[in-house]
Amino acid sequence: MKIAVIGAGAWGSTLAGLVRDNGHDVSIWSRRSERSLNDTIANAELVISAVSMKGVRSVIEQISTPIPAIVTATKGLDSQSGSDQALPLLPSQVWQSAFEKSAIAVLSGPNLSKEIQQGLPAASVVASQDQTLADQVQRAFSSSRFRVYTNSDPLGVELGGTLKNVIAIAVGACDGLQLGTNAKSALVTRGLAEMIRLGTTWGAKPETFYGLSGLGDLLATCSSALSRNYQVGFGLAQGRSLDDILTNLEGTAEGINTSQVLVRLAKEQGISMPISTQVDRLLRGEITPQLAVNELMQRDSKPEQ
Repeated sequence: MKIAVIGAGAWGSTLAGLVRDNGHDVSIWSRRSERSLNDTIANAELVISAVSMKGVRSVIEQISTPIPAIVTATKGLDSQSGSDQALPLLPSQVWQSAFEKSAIAVLSGPNLSKEIQQGLPAASVVASQDQTLADQVQRAFSSSRFRVYTNSDPLGVELGGTLKNVIAIAVGACDGLQLGTNAKSALVTRGLAEMIRLGTTWGAKPETFYGLSGLGDLLATCSSALSRNYQVGFGLAQGRSLDDILTNLEGTAEGINTSQVLVRLAKEQGISMPISTQVDRLLRGEITPQLAVNELMQRDSKPEQ
């Protein structure tokens, strides 16, 4: 199959390598490419988008050729939407609004790119309302070191991969403060509860969040220093400024932008997101990591739900 990958960062390069190793004809494009984006994706049967959330719209604006099928591997919320409509758009929805006739799939999971590049085993999930496309993407990526499952809940899969980034920042700060395993376990568990609470309110299936793109990705990003969002939280807890952390960070920590959009919408809709709210305040410089912990611990007592 002829496949084009948009984005030559760590994740895009990893995805390109996986399908290339399976014998597919792969072209990859980045902003530094000499070849135009339209030339790169011309005649591609499948286009994989692995750019940052902030880059999705600018990439779409450059495309003037039809695309039969698109796989988005971006994790984030569109900051340009949500103010004039009920919900912010997810990456797949931004693509679908621009290419209404294209089949869309979402790829997500506990996929730290450096480990995959080392040939270590990993699993992922591809979700689409088009089962034929989901099966096609599953075959394109599956190998003895990369196992791919299909899922019929693209909204839940995409939200799981997006929301866990905010919780990973909180867990990174927890580890940076050396608060211990009990505190970290509580953050991960209650963070998952927040993800499910918001995801189901927005229409996703609750069981999706217990899968690879929800709990699986949450565990990976909350337990590895390879996670950029974890690194942000850890650095803030060590007293570093956000600007300093981002200057030395390899790639984009999508949880920063996601928290801003997420917390605003959750507040407007009356959805309780205490951990995400403290993360947003921490990123804005309104509170210290230790004070954020104190506020979470001193919340009113309530049943677990």
